[in-house]
Amino acid sequence: MAEVIAVYQLAAEPEKLEKKAEDIALGLTVGSWTNLPLLEQEQLKKHKGRVVEIKEIGETLPSGKKLSEIHIAFPSDNFSNDLPAILTTTFGKLSLDGEIKLLDLKLDPELENDFPGPRFGIKGIREKLGIYDRPLVMSIFKGIIGRNMEYLLGQLREQALGGIDIVKDDEILFDNDLTPFEQRISEGKKVLDQVYEETGHRTLYAVNLTGRTFDLKEKARRAKELGADLLLFNVFTYGLDVLQALREDEEIALPIMAHPAFSGALASSEKFGLSHHLLLGKLLRLAGADLSLFPSPYGSVALEKDKVLALKEELIKESTLSSVFPVPSAGIHPGLVPLLVQDFGNDCVINAGGGVHGHPQGARGGGRAFRQAVDLVLSGKSLADAPPDSELQEAIKLWGWKEEVQR
Repeated sequence: MAEVIAVYQLAAEPEKLEKKAEDIALGLTVGSWTNLPLLEQEQLKKHKGRVVEIKEIGETLPSGKKLSEIHIAFPSDNFSNDLPAILTTTFGKLSLDGEIKLLDLKLDPELENDFPGPRFGIKGIREKLGIYDRPLVMSIFKGIIGRNMEYLLGQLREQALGGIDIVKDDEILFDNDLTPFEQRISEGKKVLDQVYEETGHRTLYAVNLTGRTFDLKEKARRAKELGADLLLFNVFTYGLDVLQALREDEEIALPIMAHPAFSGALASSEKFGLSHHLLLGKLLRLAGADLSLFPSPYGSVALEKDKVLALKEELIKESTLSSVFPVPSAGIHPGLVPLLVQDFGNDCVINAGGGVHGHPQGARGGGRAFRQAVDLVLSGKSLADAPPDSELQEAIKLWGWKEEVQR
């Protein structure tokens, strides 16, 4: 029988750890065991949770407890093969039981293969842009709320002229009278097509899909009809299963960019919630995100480097599911490109807001500075080699640069 193995981190007194693990395995499956008659034990045997492994992972805490890791297997007969059922089974009421964190979910291949994974993934996004040999550069609209379409389209044009590959809405830009959803798509497409005719550079636009949950599919289908390039989606306020439903709808069939808004409430604690690599990595890949945004290890909202690299690995590692574009974000400027390429390689999307718009020459200059930085790094040169009159040199004067190898 197929299983899901859940990996938990908890602090417990060493002598009570084995009992704690067994209580979790039973409490989340058959409820009790030793008090059941033998006949009922035989009937329920295939539904019983199983303790797979118990190991200590840290020093003894001042409380006398030991930080430990327990692995528990859950039979697939206990749940329907969907993320709400799996998460409720493995961590539903257990998430209320004090200091315990869900680190990982290991699905047997037959269960994993039931999930769609990305429709496009890294390969498909690259094909849309015709770019195969470098990291992509993405930027964000800034200061759009309360502004009209003329302002938005002006920003879009400047970013595209700067050589930006993807421009995305701000996650807090919802449908409104000044910049309506459908108009952002149709008018934005005209601007980007014009820039392509002028320069030969293709820029994609990710429009924020928002509204009431049961209206999202119809709205996304309309976006497809209007020629939308990508959908930005606040997955953690809507739910992973909503993301999967959007991914699986053949009438939508658009790349989906998963935004991490609200994920901090689920993953930021060291003692509670889910690990970042599970929430922003494995689960998003299963549900069908094509791009996953997350805090970089060195930006303004930094996440520890080991956590970020574990997250990245979940997005790109060998699997029957397509790989997901990692998008390290927050506080990114051109001077960080050497570190981004060092840690994420070519298969990443470099995402910047202020690092593009804050350039002395505006968004066009900011985009060019990023592209110049990428070109220098990939040619094996230092950012110190940037020409004195280049947009990159202006960015370095403003923000500095880093290219030391960080271990």
